[in-house]
Amino acid sequence: MQIQKIPFEAIHAFTPFFLDYIHQKESLKPFYNRFPTIENFKDQLAEKSGSFPVQHREILVASLLNQYENVDKTDAVKANLEKLKRPNTFTITTGHQLNIFTGPLYFIYKIVTVINTCKQLKQAYPQHDFVPVYWMASEDHDYDEIKSFRLYGKKYTWETKQQGAVGRFHTDDFKKLLSELPGDITFFKEAYTKHKKLSEAVRYYVNALFGSEGLIVVDGDDHSLKKLFIPAIEDDLFEQLHKPLVDQTDQALEANGYKTQIHCREINLFYLEDGLRSRIERIGEKYSVVDTNISFTEVELRELVQKYPEKFSPNVVLRPLYQEMILPNLAYVGGPAELVYWLQLKGIFDHHHIPFPMLMPRNFALIVDAPLARKFDKTGLNLEELFLPKDRLFNQAVLKTSTADLTLNGEKKAIEDYFSRIQENVTQIDKTLGPLVGAEQQRVIKGLLRIEQKVLKAEKRKHADLLRQIEAVKDSLFPNGSLQERTDNFLNFAQTDQQFIPTLIQSLDPFDFSFSILRYA
Repeated sequence: MQIQKIPFEAIHAFTPFFLDYIHQKESLKPFYNRFPTIENFKDQLAEKSGSFPVQHREILVASLLNQYENVDKTDAVKANLEKLKRPNTFTITTGHQLNIFTGPLYFIYKIVTVINTCKQLKQAYPQHDFVPVYWMASEDHDYDEIKSFRLYGKKYTWETKQQGAVGRFHTDDFKKLLSELPGDITFFKEAYTKHKKLSEAVRYYVNALFGSEGLIVVDGDDHSLKKLFIPAIEDDLFEQLHKPLVDQTDQALEANGYKTQIHCREINLFYLEDGLRSRIERIGEKYSVVDTNISFTEVELRELVQKYPEKFSPNVVLRPLYQEMILPNLAYVGGPAELVYWLQLKGIFDHHHIPFPMLMPRNFALIVDAPLARKFDKTGLNLEELFLPKDRLFNQAVLKTSTADLTLNGEKKAIEDYFSRIQENVTQIDKTLGPLVGAEQQRVIKGLLRIEQKVLKAEKRKHADLLRQIEAVKDSLFPNGSLQERTDNFLNFAQTDQQFIPTLIQSLDPFDFSFSILRYA
């Protein structure tokens, strides 16, 4: 594969909030500890080493060994589970929903980023070990966000009437969908037919894809791990300590011109049972589960937290804290929206004396296969121009291809000079005539622009075949007008290229914060 790097600004797809973070704008520095550079990991290692309890590490490893009990573990996974027992081992983590068949391409890019980060950190800090982690969002209940994926231009959907945390969904409903999919999907069939729960199926296929790299899958829907989270659960339920901390940060961000992503509630926990994940609200002296008849007194709820902490599921505000309490984690890898909302949460981490992780942008990429590359080469455009809106892209193509002069820049310059002389002459006679001259100049310039647009439109008709070819490439690489990585599934490439994921791991640099175009020869 050939690789080309493009600045994020040229993609026209990222918010100023995210771009300011990437460029380490001064106004954002109070909202995080350290920017993710290789050098900054030295201090992050020292801080996490001094704050992660041995007991948490022991409980983590015991829980993971239990979660992996029925998984065919690779040697790399076995080795990393052993390494996690040692105090000199740390994790780099990304999290994602349990999308069917991995969902869009950027899920793969997230995991490639954590794997490569661990490799580079091992080279820089050989006295430590670094384990890549995928945190399954098994407690998430947004079924609509995980039920579909796009393969070869067609949308496939998993239909089920189940409710509650998606990780607890049974997989019986997958048989029909599996029979519809093209190509070799052997390990997905094994994932969804040999495992009863969706979380188990996802662990299986992620292990099949990345087990050789030692990736560890963590399921937070776990009694032992939730016990470590009890102090934060109690602070949120009974003291409502987290909302004022986040509100204060939100006000500071908004004062700097940034729009916040997530909303903190008085209580940021769901009540979790099979088939149910619903918010907890305090109404008077009672704690009620929204849209149910379930309610508790404070005494009853305190007892429930101690006995069954797994019945309490953190929302988007508290999930990051839960992750960092149970993992010896140094950095979180996320997309633009994720990193932005993490910047709202530093006050919560400071309150609980948990080191705030370094926030790493995931890799971003566009894959151009060989047939599209050949078709694109005939257009005379460069790859960066593909990210322009269609109208501007077509204009660029016509301007490059046409032998005629399609712009009236020279004429506009001559008119501007002409009116400048007129204005100079008339204002010597009467200064009040200056605005009249300026208005007439604008009228004439607008007329020239209309002529220029009509000339360009006429030239476009002459190059209709070229523009259709460009449009075909654009639509293939930006399905439904969106970035490929947010729409297409990795099977679009992996079914014809068995080395697709190893090539991504070899090609993408986690510390190069730019957009990559990966082109097949």
